[in-house]
Amino acid sequence: MSKKENIFVRSLHELKSTRCLALTALLIAINIALDLLGLTIKLPPNLRIGFGFLCNAAVGMLFGPVVGMMSGVCTDVLGYFAGNLTMGAYFPGYTLTAITAGLFWGLWLYPRKFSVWRALGAKACINLFCNIGLNTLWLTLTGGKAMGVLLALRVPKNLIMLPFEVVLLYVGMKLVLRLYYALPGTVEAKRAAEKNTL
Repeated sequence: MSKKENIFVRSLHELKSTRCLALTALLIAINIALDLLGLTIKLPPNLRIGFGFLCNAAVGMLFGPVVGMMSGVCTDVLGYFAGNLTMGAYFPGYTLTAITAGLFWGLWLYPRKFSVWRALGAKACINLFCNIGLNTLWLTLTGGKAMGVLLALRVPKNLIMLPFEVVLLYVGMKLVLRLYYALPGTVEAKRAAEKNTL
């Protein structure tokens, strides 16, 4: 009876794949470009949903928590140097938030397991622990505002945005999976090719 491989070990082995490195780099670049362009969906009252989290979710879903955490580091640091230098000094707390988000994406969605419930669980954890918890703490430390005041604004915002983000995540990840399985060389593409030739 073979022992099931640990999800972290399996994700670490993904780094040996050229496909993993190339797709992860592409998704990091797309994420940074989307942030620099400021593409968002506007919701009343004064709420905006960005698309960058879809790239992070795709990395975690396709390649696991280890690659997701590394991608979080790269996205945060490169994104800061690419366009956020006007925001002041670099603060490593936000990098920790990006690492935690990559961990959640990988734990909930890897290995390419996707459903509405997994999307809801992943996004709810990220909104609760990363957006409401860690980012509020970092804003308190760097901005000097009281945590209670920030929480009063951030909790309702994240709760209102959650269903919209889950729908966007579900549609986006279904598309990513279809594109990924259509790539030549994937196991699923080989199986489909074998069926067509028989």
